[in-house]
Order: sequence, then structure tokens, then C-alpha cells
Amino acid sequence: MNLTWLDLDTPFPPVTQALTDPPGLVAAGADLSIARLRAAYSQGIFPWFSEHEPPLWWSPDPRMVLKCDDLHLSHSLKKRLRQITRAQACGDFSIVVTVDTAFSSVIRACARSSQNGQPGTWITQEMRLAYEAWHLLGQAHSIETWLNGELVGGLYGVNLGQMFFGESMFSRADDASKIAFAHLVAFLKRNGVEWIDCQMKTAHLASLGAAVVPRADFIAHIESRVTQPDLTWRPGRLDLQGQWHPLSATP
Repeated sequence: MNLTWLDLDTPFPPVTQALTDPPGLVAAGADLSIARLRAAYSQGIFPWFSEHEPPLWWSPDPRMVLKCDDLHLSHSLKKRLRQITRAQACGDFSIVVTVDTAFSSVIRACARSSQNGQPGTWITQEMRLAYEAWHLLGQAHSIETWLNGELVGGLYGVNLGQMFFGESMFSRADDASKIAFAHLVAFLKRNGVEWIDCQMKTAHLASLGAAVVPRADFIAHIESRVTQPDLTWRPGRLDLQGQWHPLSATP
């Protein structure tokens, strides 16, 4: 099967036409406009490419997803989260998790960080600028972990309807990205989101409870979710019950 090359006005081919070598490659070309990105994610496709390459568009089979009810937290992480909750109940906000307060800082940190031993160079400047623009339009979001006022971890992704598509995470302190991820899952569950797209299979994601599903099942799931109204996202603080709090509530 030949690779489909996209012009700016060429629609994506069906994901069933994705190549088997390299596996999951659907198409190449076009641009990273918001309209193109929205169309891609709505069809279970995401961009992933390096500097000096044309955009490459992927839909792997099987697909790695985290069903929010299946989130697995290690004993030590559960203990850490309980400590954070107790401390905040006593007015100690030395560790805080926020949403959409530092999107640009998060994506830039993800671009610089190493992901499971692999450099984060796939977040090219073109990618970063595209997702920062998408964030300004209200569909790309970040979750941030702060320690004594310093950004020490976080993640970002895309929300379409009742679906969240995870992109990347970073950590500068023990468990910082996992703390952000646990708060994200609580927030999504509170708002009726059942699955998080994790894109590619990794041991790190599997340790958190993510698992692979057939691409056909993934596509069927998102088709019924992305047409729903988007969640309400506002800059503020999150707690472990997925509740939003205004920043003014944080000392």
C-alpha cells in the first residue's frame, strides 16, 4: 500500500489504510493548522515527526489507552497523594496541582525532557507553536505540579468532547508528573471522560494502568465522544477529587 501525501486541502484517508511498515503511518504532508489537527484527532490520528521532516500522521494498531477506572497508583504514590491532601486540608499548599496556568512552560519542558530514555525532540518548534495556538483556542490543556512555587512537573494534551488525548509529560522532582496525571484522571472522571488516549505503548504508561485496545475499538469509542460538548477548563487549582478551585484559594 502506498503512503498518502496530503496537500493543504486533502482529507485524511481512512485509518484502515495505514501502512504496516512503518506500522500505523497514515499519511504525510499538509500542515499543523488547528483545523487539520482537530480533524486528525477526531479520526484517531496524531502528528509525530522530527525536525526537517514533513508532518507525519499516525494511527497505530493496537492503540494504548488508559481507562480512567483502571488507573494504577503504586503504594508509595498513594501515600504521597494522601500526604498532599492532608497538608492542603491544614492550609499547607507547598505542593499544588493546577490546570492551564503554564501551558507554554509545560510544553517547552516536555520538549527538553527525556521520555523513558528517549530525547523529546519530536516536539519540534513547529509542533510547539501549533499546540500553543490550539491552547489559546481552548482545546489544548496542561496540568502542572508546583513545589514551593516552582514548576516541577506536568503534562499536556487535547480535549475534544468527552475525550482526552494525552501528548507528553515531564518531571523535575520525584513523582511530579505522576501527581499531575493522578489529578488529571480525577478531573476527567468527575466530568464523565472514560478514556485517555496514550497513543503508543510504553512500560511507563502500562505501569499506570494503560493497556492496548484494537484500533477499531478505539475509533468506535472516540467517534461517539468527540462530538459531545467540550469540558469546561479554567485556570485554577485541582484537588484529588477532580474539583476545581480558583487560584485565589491558594495562599
